[in-house]
Amino acid sequence: MTVLRIVANLHTDDFSRARGFYQDILGLELMMDHGWIQTFGSRAQMPVQISLAAGGGSGTPVPDLSVEVDDVDAVLQRVRAAGYAVEYGPVDEPWGVRRFYVRDPLGKLINILSHCSEPLTVSPLN
Repeated sequence: MTVLRIVANLHTDDFSRARGFYQDILGLELMMDHGWIQTFGSRAQMPVQISLAAGGGSGTPVPDLSVEVDDVDAVLQRVRAAGYAVEYGPVDEPWGVRRFYVRDPLGKLINILSHCSEPLTVSPLN
């Protein structure tokens, strides 16, 4: 048995506001629309992955979703231009990502990140 895909399902009563964030800000494509469910995605291959966490790192809460992008600063500009409040960052984390937190129109805490070209030195946990 092989897991082929993991899908995050977020409740909304306002598809228009959600679409404005996930399609207009993050640039995801509307892949499926049955009226009661809309699926946004990318034609790019995405690996199957799920993270379990006791914290979000650097003393932050665990985000509801993490979205890796190729240019975190470009997304940050779109987020700010659309009037969303950045709740954390932007910051270059010691484990090699540049990221910020923002709440989507559904109130979900979203971690937007890019991997740095060279991770910073990280001390191993004792």
